[in-house]
This record gives sequence, C-alpha cells and structure tokens, in this order.
Amino acid sequence: MTGYERIQAALSGKQPDKTPIMLHNFMLAVSEAGYTMEQFRNDPRVIAECFIRAVEKYQYDGVVVDIDTVTLAGACGVNVDFPETEPARSHEGILASLAEVGQLKPVDIQSYRYANIWCEAVTLLKTHFKGEIYIRGNCDQAPFSLATMLRGVENMMIDLCLEEEESVFALLDYCYEATSQFIRMMKEAGADMVSNGDSPAGPSMLSPDMYGRFALPYEKKVCEYAHQLEIPYLLHICGNTDIIIDQMITCGADVLELDYKTNIHLAEEKMRGTTVFAGNIDPAGVLAFGTPQLVREKTSELLDIFKDNPRFILNAGCAIPSTTPSENLFAMIQTAREYTY
Repeated sequence: MTGYERIQAALSGKQPDKTPIMLHNFMLAVSEAGYTMEQFRNDPRVIAECFIRAVEKYQYDGVVVDIDTVTLAGACGVNVDFPETEPARSHEGILASLAEVGQLKPVDIQSYRYANIWCEAVTLLKTHFKGEIYIRGNCDQAPFSLATMLRGVENMMIDLCLEEEESVFALLDYCYEATSQFIRMMKEAGADMVSNGDSPAGPSMLSPDMYGRFALPYEKKVCEYAHQLEIPYLLHICGNTDIIIDQMITCGADVLELDYKTNIHLAEEKMRGTTVFAGNIDPAGVLAFGTPQLVREKTSELLDIFKDNPRFILNAGCAIPSTTPSENLFAMIQTAREYTY
C-alpha cells in the first residue's frame, strides 16, 4: 500500500497493511531542513521542500501542511508578530466590544498573502508526490478559536457569560465565513483532507454546556461545508477532552485528533466504528524529551489499544517540537512499521 492508500483505508474502516502515520511535524521539518521559520512561511517552495525531505527521511504516509495558528486571524485584521525562528503569533484582539463586529472588514481570505502561500505549498506537494502520500491541508482555526483571537481570549470568555448570545453568534458567523473560505481554498489547491484546530473550545476553557452552545454548532457547520466539497474533515482540540468526546463525535468529523491528556481507552470505545482517531503520543514529554525506549513503549501501548480497530492514524497529540531528536521519531515510526496485527 502507498501512504495515501493506508490513510484512505483508515477513513474507510478497512485494515491497512501497516499502521498509517500522518505527522504534525512542520517545526521539526523546518529545523532539519536548515531553514528559519521566516524563510519557511514566505516561500511555498521552501515549505514543500521541508516536507519532501521529512517524508524521504522518515518514510511516513501523510503530510500535515501547517505554518502557524494565526493565518486566519491575520487575514481578518489581527496584528500578527512574525519571529524569525518561531511560528507567527498574535497577542491581542482587535475588537473592543462585540458591538464592533459589524465594523470588521469583509472576509476575503484569498487576498491574504500567507493563506495563498500555504495553499500553493499544498499544490506543489500534490504534484511532487503524485498521489502516493496523503496531503492534509490544515486550515488554521475553527470559528470559535478564531473568535477568541479577534476579541481576545479573556474578553471572549467574559462575553459568553455577560453578553447577549446574538452578539456572540454574530462574531462566530463572521469567523465561520473566514474558516469556510480557507477550506475552499485548500480543496481547490488539491488537499486530500482539511482540518481545523479549536483548542480554546476544550474543557480547559469552556464547560461542556458552553462548548455545546457556542463551539460545537460551528464545528458542525464547517464539517458539513467540507463534506459538501467532498473532502474529509479533521478536528483537533488540545487538552483532556474526556467530558466532551460524545459531543465532538456529533460534529460529523471523519477524524478527531486528540491530545495525549485524553483517556485513550475512553476515546477508542466512544469513537469505534464511526470516527477515526488520530494521535496521540505526547509530543513534548515523550517525543521531544523522552528516550527512544520510552517512545517505543508508548507507541506499542497505543498500537495495542487499536489492535482490532482500523480507524486509527498514528501521530503525536499535537505539533511536534523542533527540538525532537530524530532517533525518537525513528523509534515511533519503526515500532509502528514492525507492529503485527
């Protein structure tokens, strides 16, 4: 099987010949290729080169094309900082109150330089790999997460408690338009799958009730839009998601990418037969700072849990740090390749 075929098998609930591996490793790929993040984010050819080198080195099945977590925020007018050696970041929102939502500039993600660079890199990778490696185009933030960037996290949390829901939904509607535009761009660029992160919607920030009222409905809308475009959708939420897994499944995502803090046995039980699980090796404590032996042990434990469940894609629980030793990544991948079902 090719890498593409392995991931397609997982999506279809069919047993692949080997465990599918799709790495969220853009920071490590940049570091190992000898580029800075400044060079990476500004040139689609460099982005493609970094991932091509990583696939050739580690022989995994699926690329997660990612550059930062603030591209949509920047496209919507949020002030973005561009460190030379780190991914871009934002520090504060642009809305003094929800009353200013109507004053936001019309959403036009296609006019934002970095969104176009991101998508052009996807096209270059699709051309290079000729359908043998699966290409996941990460589409930055889901609507709720993007809303926290436009309003500011603390302000947004206060708004949820004190403001009229209609005002909150107006901002979320605006953010949905931004997210859905990026998804269409990724589809047109040739991505095999699209994805969003929505970590501020998780239990570390929101109660399950608030998640169900404000974040989940928009995750559903985004997922439905991706499916209208006939492309699989993956949702990522950091932290321990045990108490919202049942709700997350109802968003309709083909894949849920969950953090290592989530109870893997519970997730496997809840998602079995309906939703692919992607993850969830600890990217810092195990991959970046652990020993190869620890990596092999944790990978084997995870593989054992999914031994008779083909709806599984091996990955870290979140983005892999740039300082991760190559021997640790080799240990994870070799363990998966040698695993017998």
